[in-house]
Amino acid sequence: MSLSLAQAKSNTLSGLTVAFALVPEAIAFAVIAHVNPLTGLYAAFMMCLITAVLGGRPGMISGATGAIAVVVVALVVQHGVQYLFAAVVLMGLLQLLFGALRLGKFIRMVPHPVMLGFVNGLAIVIFLAQMPHFQQHGQWIAGHTLWVMLGLVAMAIVIIYLLPRLTRAVPSALVAILAVAVLTNAFGIETRTVGDLASIRGGLPSFHLPDVPWNADTLRIVFPYALIMAMVGLIESLLTLNLIDEMTDTRGKPNRECLAQGTANVVTGLFGGMGGCAMIGQSMINVGAGATHRLSGIVAGLGLLSFILFGSALIERIPLAALIGVMFVVSAKTFAWGSVRVLGKVPRADALVIVAVTVVTIFTDLALAVLLGVVISALVFAWQHASQIEVDTHTDAQGRRIYELKGTLFFASTRNFQNLFNPKDDPQQVIVEFGRARVMDHSAIEAIDTLAERYQKLGKRLQLRHLSPDCAELLLKAGGMIESNAAEDPHYHLADDRLG
Repeated sequence: MSLSLAQAKSNTLSGLTVAFALVPEAIAFAVIAHVNPLTGLYAAFMMCLITAVLGGRPGMISGATGAIAVVVVALVVQHGVQYLFAAVVLMGLLQLLFGALRLGKFIRMVPHPVMLGFVNGLAIVIFLAQMPHFQQHGQWIAGHTLWVMLGLVAMAIVIIYLLPRLTRAVPSALVAILAVAVLTNAFGIETRTVGDLASIRGGLPSFHLPDVPWNADTLRIVFPYALIMAMVGLIESLLTLNLIDEMTDTRGKPNRECLAQGTANVVTGLFGGMGGCAMIGQSMINVGAGATHRLSGIVAGLGLLSFILFGSALIERIPLAALIGVMFVVSAKTFAWGSVRVLGKVPRADALVIVAVTVVTIFTDLALAVLLGVVISALVFAWQHASQIEVDTHTDAQGRRIYELKGTLFFASTRNFQNLFNPKDDPQQVIVEFGRARVMDHSAIEAIDTLAERYQKLGKRLQLRHLSPDCAELLLKAGGMIESNAAEDPHYHLADDRLG
């Protein structure tokens, strides 16, 4: 897709803004993972560049993330950084397999309340991640130092919110970062800078295979970590992709994104990076500035590399307050404030999912939060539909009892289905009409067979009408009781484990 001059400009400037924002986050996540800051910076550069070129969602930004960092802490502490690199390579291979099997599409099954909980939880995590910058040597800063930092943070926030009212020619976040940096350096204002975290000066990352024994013992050590990293990375990446799809009213390619994430992590592990995934904060900065093309991610990745190679002295002088202000705004814009207003209006189950996913994301990890939300949603769905199967009964002119089923017959509704019938009191001929019912799974098949057996034991004639052909084929005990009509019988595929 060709870019206009205006689009190229906005994507380039937004990518540069993202590059600035990537620096302190990559350093912070490297510290969390107990690795060298350059390990985090290299990961951010490689993840950002490769996924920008190959990914399924132009405009989405990937890099070193806290979600991955917290998973690998124990591995690094117990076995060393080389095992981390091996785990990152294996993580990438698992993600490639996931994409090759075209499993990325299943992220579309994540319910909307889970998405709301996801964005709310990550918004709070982004906000809380800035708090360590207000500490020194384990103690909260205070007095003049604190007030100066808060003033600079406020200045950055004001610029970000007010500048778009005057002009949108340049990203307001970039102007905020540069304005705070110029102010502090021009007037000699003492405040914490990027350089206080760590030096970002380095060379190009070099290729090397992880220095670990290539045997089954190593695989047993790294595989559990790699599997968790792969799933956490894909869930965060695909949910971020979904979110950007909604924001831009476009459709990304989840399977392609899985392949891109896998490729990026394999390369990252082989070049001394700590691995990563999509970053919702940086992605919001980028998309919020209107940068929805691959150029923005490419500029961000190359910009970060140039900082490492050539611009470390300048970047290290950028006040942390400027970057904190940017991330505070990202946090506020990411949080779905509308979800708070509707908590009392949506069904209680949906409200529970929103709150549960938010809380679990904050206190544990994203993968567990999303899994919990999906499970709760699925159980609520099953419970509601289990109670929606019903029957209308009447006796025709020939004295036959007619049962006209309505609803969905599946594992959760089979008990209610059985309770709808009274074989002992029914006449000798009974007809069950399935024209307005849908048979969904193997449990439903077994329920129909069980019903047929109940009538057979009483010597009564049961007739089953309007079953789908694939359902009829799977019936064992009721096979001879089916009245078939090719013109009227429904045609749908049955989800059954005996079909493989």
